[in-house]
Amino acid sequence: MSELKKIREKQNLTQEELAEKSGLSVRTIQRIEAGTEPKGYTLRTLASTLEVSEKDLLITDIPTEEIIIDSPILMDEIETQQAISTIENEEIFNSTLIKIINLSSLPLAWFPIANFLPPLLIMIFTKDKSPIVKQIISLQIFLAIISPIIFLIVAFFKLGSASVMITLVGLTLLNIFIILRNAYEIDKNKELRYKLNFNMI
Repeated sequence: MSELKKIREKQNLTQEELAEKSGLSVRTIQRIEAGTEPKGYTLRTLASTLEVSEKDLLITDIPTEEIIIDSPILMDEIETQQAISTIENEEIFNSTLIKIINLSSLPLAWFPIANFLPPLLIMIFTKDKSPIVKQIISLQIFLAIISPIIFLIVAFFKLGSASVMITLVGLTLLNIFIILRNAYEIDKNKELRYKLNFNMI
């Protein structure tokens, strides 16, 4: 039994519940429980979601049965399956596409109500619905909701047109900073520096 399955069952979670809670796909969780060792973003996400250390999720128990393989053809098949599994794990995180999705908000950073539209359209077009992409879009949607509220507060207190302009410039610069800082973090650590604790899509 895989370490992930042991921890998941101990916390009374189904595969579907863990997938929803972590933002990973059910297929990814099934693959890990079948014996694929989690790495990188997937490992960090699972450890954080289950509130355990990354080491706890790594395979520690060695099967007691010995499998003797004499056939070179069977060896080739096993090596091919391992290579396919490695490629699938790497495909979970497409950093180039994720950076494009993140940076696509820059042209409309000054117009908060529409800043989430470019990344949302790219996500729909590319069909990349990974947790990190959902987080990028959720953050922009959150900014699109909070910005008008801030404007209303400024207008309510009648602080003048200068304060409205300063607020607009400030929110734009803040959004540009968040987008660029997240782009740097995606490139370096394959994760977001600024994100919400929930998804809005």
